[in-house]
Amino acid sequence: MAAVVLPGTPRSRPPPALTVIACAHCGLPVPAGRVAPQDSQQFCCDGCSSVHAVLSAAGLTDYYAHQISSDAALASPRPTLRKFEELDEPAFQTRHCQQLGDGLRSTELFLEGVHCSACVWLVERLGRVVPAVVNARFDLTRSVLQVTWNGEVAPLSAVARALDSLGYCPHPSGSTNVVAQQRKGDRALLLRLGVAGAAAGNVMLMALALYSGKPAGMSQEYLALFRWGSFLIATPTVFWTGSVFFRGALAALRTRTAHMDLPVSLGILAGYLGSASNTLRGHGDIYFDSLCTLIFLLLVGRYLQRTQQRRSAKASQLISALAPTTARLVEADRLREVPAGDVAVGAIVEVLPGERIAVDGVVTQGFSSVDASLLTGESLPQNVAVGDRVHAGTTNQSATLRVRVESAGAATRLGRLMHSVETTQRERAPIVRLADRVAGYFVVGIVFVALATLLFWWHFDAAHALDHTVALLVVTCPCALGMATPLAVSAALRQAAAAGVLFKGGEFIEELAQPGVMVFDKTGTLTEGRLDLVAWDGDESVKPLLRAAEATSGHPIARAVQRALTENELLCCDRTELPSGLRARVADQTVLMGSQAMIGAELGSLPLWALRSVRAHATLGRTPVVIAVENTVRAVAAFADRVRPDAATNLKRLHALGFELHVLSGDHQEVVAAVAAELGVPLRSAQGGASPESKLAFVAELRKRAKRVFMVGDGVNDAAAMAAANVGIAVHGGAEACLAAADVFTTRPGLEPVLLAAAGARRTVRVIRGGIVLSLAYNLVGIGLAVTGQLDPLLAAVLMPLSSITVVTLAMRATTFRHRSSS
Repeated sequence: MAAVVLPGTPRSRPPPALTVIACAHCGLPVPAGRVAPQDSQQFCCDGCSSVHAVLSAAGLTDYYAHQISSDAALASPRPTLRKFEELDEPAFQTRHCQQLGDGLRSTELFLEGVHCSACVWLVERLGRVVPAVVNARFDLTRSVLQVTWNGEVAPLSAVARALDSLGYCPHPSGSTNVVAQQRKGDRALLLRLGVAGAAAGNVMLMALALYSGKPAGMSQEYLALFRWGSFLIATPTVFWTGSVFFRGALAALRTRTAHMDLPVSLGILAGYLGSASNTLRGHGDIYFDSLCTLIFLLLVGRYLQRTQQRRSAKASQLISALAPTTARLVEADRLREVPAGDVAVGAIVEVLPGERIAVDGVVTQGFSSVDASLLTGESLPQNVAVGDRVHAGTTNQSATLRVRVESAGAATRLGRLMHSVETTQRERAPIVRLADRVAGYFVVGIVFVALATLLFWWHFDAAHALDHTVALLVVTCPCALGMATPLAVSAALRQAAAAGVLFKGGEFIEELAQPGVMVFDKTGTLTEGRLDLVAWDGDESVKPLLRAAEATSGHPIARAVQRALTENELLCCDRTELPSGLRARVADQTVLMGSQAMIGAELGSLPLWALRSVRAHATLGRTPVVIAVENTVRAVAAFADRVRPDAATNLKRLHALGFELHVLSGDHQEVVAAVAAELGVPLRSAQGGASPESKLAFVAELRKRAKRVFMVGDGVNDAAAMAAANVGIAVHGGAEACLAAADVFTTRPGLEPVLLAAAGARRTVRVIRGGIVLSLAYNLVGIGLAVTGQLDPLLAAVLMPLSSITVVTLAMRATTFRHRSSS
């Protein structure tokens, strides 16, 4: 293995310890070795320097004003210097781009590194950098840029290179056809909602004129004007905007199921026909204002439900989020970027250090370490050499690899895993909520009571039979019953989001409100998800040598050293990766670090104190690393994935709520056992060595035994199990596929949001049940008054919204998700 030669001599001596020179682009400290006293502006890396040059050339230096005003000095985005030629392939253009005519095309790109208003301001001015760009709009919630450009002036690859030069690496966002269909449906429903709202407002003004003018002796021509005006506005409102409820009612009749659209439709039709008849006859009450308001409120609830119940991305979108969309194909005399899904079996691809692997295959050249934690759950990287198999979605850590392709795209292990996520979600039985179950019986009962009322009064007083029946249908319209649950859930969803818990739908609140089996992943869920230096045995003076040797590495152990040892005055002039370790030259001394086996093979033996230290740390589930200087063992460093500080406390509280707790991890069994012992929580089981497939099987087996299962995790290896569980919960910092497969995910670190989700779900269900009881009590009183003829349609139209307002107010004012010390 060729040695990696690093810069050995800085251009000037480091500045004093108290002097911090900030990068002119990102605001982060500039390393001492990069300080150039002769330059007026300093940069922490070449990436920041390149982005600053692009902004200056395009006249976009106002970016820094936005950045300062929004406190956006975060880690700077860095260009990848890719060519993005795969975006110009005809197959990609067909799949991901829309042709708008006159050479204009549109697509959506997922952007890395956009984190604040300054970034949004910059990417939306992309046309200043690439004149071919006509329009650029960024959705910060999805990190997606919708860009329209003239394909005859510049290809999409040029647009992507410009974004990359600004530090925002673009990726395909998914099929534009699916997005277009979703938007079309949203706009159609929003149009109905707007028309219904406008109609309700105008008809209510006319109704106000009628109600106040009739007792005052309004002339007949004005009464007729307002009645006919209400009729003309209400007619298209009922039969166009309200057609969604009529279709639902017809479907309920065809399938012989009780659905709330049935009594809603009957009430709307009966109220409309009665009002239309009275308008034509010139006397009698009309209820157009109540009908239009009812349709508007129901459409509001339906729109909220549609926007809150977006399901997870398709398998192809999940793969795009996790594995690179391109691969570097090795040809006879050159390297070429090609779409990852189109790489042929048997081809050779190259993977540079720090890159994600795009295919499944066998290493044909190189030795490196691979971080497979997102796919397998193992916290430590795996060493790979010629003949070893690697998988798409894992990250190459330390050296260049060449891989012979065995499968690509959807055929990879990652692709199959994401397909199982999608399939499991599609086949999962829908959850029927409490309000739907109650409403089913209520609907059937109301229809029979209304029919009986009509027949009874037709026999005794045919002139008022229709009025009494309409009054019954209006006053018992399940508006309060139907709105209490979704609005209580909407209020709970907003409160939960403010507390750092995001639910993808209200049905998951009902599921989580009931205790069951809660299965936890370990790495990143119960633990911090990263290695830390937790113990040091031996000579303290070796620490600066170790820090210098690991200063530029991206290996998890190197990052742990960099975090623990911040001082870095020494420079490494030569560094070579070895199997399970490394050799470096620091301050004219040779530093050797690695596993016990590797150091033993290099030096012949270890001193007794070092052997004892290694064994003690291994027993505790830690990773011991032996450090030798000039062929003498000087220290043993222990690394471990620390248990989250709040894990034990919140697990105990979940257990007190009635949940049965399990730990299921892809890490080694001894590491899992050590974490379980440290937690000190009653666990039903703590299993290690679990693959994504075995996690899925474990959850499926529990479901077969009629158990209610909740899967809590953060990695791709948890995604399939999450999809199979009753509720999947993704913790803060999880992988994209994990978040997409989960039903609940948290935006704050730790397990406190998981406890909050469970306790808040219980309080929400209590509020929903209270609203249902109140609604049913109101409807029973209304039924009694209407059947006995003591309630006319006008009074029913007034009482109906009052009941809804009461129930909705109680639901909206309830505090369900808030920080508590206990449930």
